[in-house]
Amino acid sequence: MSAVAWIAVGSLVAWVWLLLGQGFFWRTDQRLPSRAAPAQWPSVAIVVPARDEADMLPVSLPSLLAQDYPGHAEIILVDDCSKDGTGALARELSVRCGGLPVTVVSPGEPGPGWTGKLWALRHGIALARSREPEYLLLTDADIAHEPDSLRELVAAAGSGGFDLVSQMARLRVESVWERLVVPAFVYFFSQLYPFRWVNRAGARTAAAAGGCVLLRTEAAVRARVPESIRQAVIDDVSLARAVQGSGGRIWLGLAERVDSVRPYPRLGDLWRMVSRSAYAQLRHNPLVLLGTVLGLAVIYLAPPVTLVAGLLAGDPPAAWAGGVAWAVMAGTYMPVLGYYRQSLWLAPLLPFTALLYLLMTVDSAVQHYRGRGAAWKGRTYARPEAAPDQ
Repeated sequence: MSAVAWIAVGSLVAWVWLLLGQGFFWRTDQRLPSRAAPAQWPSVAIVVPARDEADMLPVSLPSLLAQDYPGHAEIILVDDCSKDGTGALARELSVRCGGLPVTVVSPGEPGPGWTGKLWALRHGIALARSREPEYLLLTDADIAHEPDSLRELVAAAGSGGFDLVSQMARLRVESVWERLVVPAFVYFFSQLYPFRWVNRAGARTAAAAGGCVLLRTEAAVRARVPESIRQAVIDDVSLARAVQGSGGRIWLGLAERVDSVRPYPRLGDLWRMVSRSAYAQLRHNPLVLLGTVLGLAVIYLAPPVTLVAGLLAGDPPAAWAGGVAWAVMAGTYMPVLGYYRQSLWLAPLLPFTALLYLLMTVDSAVQHYRGRGAAWKGRTYARPEAAPDQ
């Protein structure tokens, strides 16, 4: 066989393994597990870190205020040095909309060794602990919840004996670039952290989705959260590792009642979202970066390239193996497209989307070595992400 055919066969073998051996990552059936209402509903403190979120709060905060929760719940919004009146707007919305009580706190600029969001969470969680809730709901300021979201999360955590229950919010998919890039973000995340593996008792794989995390307060204390992950750029995965490493049981799935309202209308918006933390995901290791680039090329780019090359060169093995690999790839992408209610005709375009993610990852590394670090809302974190202290 030709070299092109061997590459195509290698890609096909990789896709057969991904299809069957990577925790069925491509399936979208990991939703909130079976649950029953507790005899007595525990108290919950909802902690919302917010930096310059005045555009998002009118949509997201009323959804928290309107939570139909049978027990005691309150909201602590941490105004993270906003310059757009985020804190004042939160107080105004609380008065205007009613519902759950809201406390707004402002911690000031992050202390040494802290990333901004975790610095905000530190102050919000500290205030929450003083009120002794049984659970903490950590949710971002761009996340909107259905009225029964908190009730269902708490019921699932209690019924399953979970210390951490996290849902990956359904991201917005309205612009052309959102439709092309956003479903793939969830697809690639679940490929790295198969939800089934995360959710198994005694699992070694740990992950969470930072926009919606219900955390048992006792587990947070045991894992020394957020102090143990204070330098993390990818705070959600680090949080899950810390909880799991301290003996906690975690669960992760796709959301049914939780949506992100933040728009990413242009490619540049999505590019910044991904490249901000892509190299941190690789632990700032150039060898891991090289392996990732080669892996993405063989797994995602090789199938269409070898198919076309095989057809042009009259190389049936290359064309056949490349075509089958591309078909398997597209088939694994269809469930995620269905979850996002997108056309299944986007599935064959996954190699192009993967190329964009490859370039975003390389750009993330370039920005790191230029000393810019991970940038977010005017802050730059130049230091590599630290592993959670155990």
